[in-house]
Amino acid sequence: MLESFLILGLFLVAIFYTETIDTKKFFNTDDGYLLYFKEKDYDFLLITKYGENVKPNVVYMSRIKNAFYTFLMLFTMMALGGAISFLNVAMLLIVSYVVFKSGYSSLKSYYKRYMAQIDLLLPYYLKNLEILCQNYTVPVAIARSIETAPDVFKTGLRQMIAKIDAGDSSIQPYMDFAIMYPVRDSMRMMRLLYRLGLGAQENKYKQLLLFSKSVSSLQNKAREVKYKQRLDAMEKKTMIMLVVTGGGTMAILLLSMLMLFGI
Repeated sequence: MLESFLILGLFLVAIFYTETIDTKKFFNTDDGYLLYFKEKDYDFLLITKYGENVKPNVVYMSRIKNAFYTFLMLFTMMALGGAISFLNVAMLLIVSYVVFKSGYSSLKSYYKRYMAQIDLLLPYYLKNLEILCQNYTVPVAIARSIETAPDVFKTGLRQMIAKIDAGDSSIQPYMDFAIMYPVRDSMRMMRLLYRLGLGAQENKYKQLLLFSKSVSSLQNKAREVKYKQRLDAMEKKTMIMLVVTGGGTMAILLLSMLMLFGI
């Protein structure tokens, strides 16, 4: 088994040394072969957590390197211990894959937790957008809102504006934004925003009024969620306090009884 891996290793070294395979294409952060395996939503998830200054391809390549180094280290330990077998190598590949996927899994977990916060941020962003729509067309208002929008929405907003500027006058750019941020009523609000952009000037007031009412309704729901979260947090703290107080009281009573009976 060890001999087979040594032959494979020498074969790969020969291929890379003779430049039969361009190694730069493997590790290039712009168009490398390994980028083909990158998850479709990885860039978005990474930007959501770390902001727009992060370099997704660089971080992705570091995931691959970590997985490779993990495999190499464990394989070396197995080779020195004479424990190389097909089953052990298969286990190494599984462990390396888990290490590779762990970075993506942690981002997905973070995004699920962050969705609740995004749900609360969207109504307030739409309220600011509503004010801009009173003086500008919808595409212009969206473009002007990007600078002051929450960081999490900036990527989606820039993509939306890029599609609109490229000539896409359909509802799709708005739906793509809603799909990127699948929170409560995002689809409905994007449809209303699209209709607001289509409406003639004389009908703009009615459309804007409908949009404003919908935004206000979302804001009320967001406030209710905030209040509920605060009440839940207070209830948990109260329960913890009661349990600690009750437990302490019972412990004191039990100690007093033991002392009373001389135990």
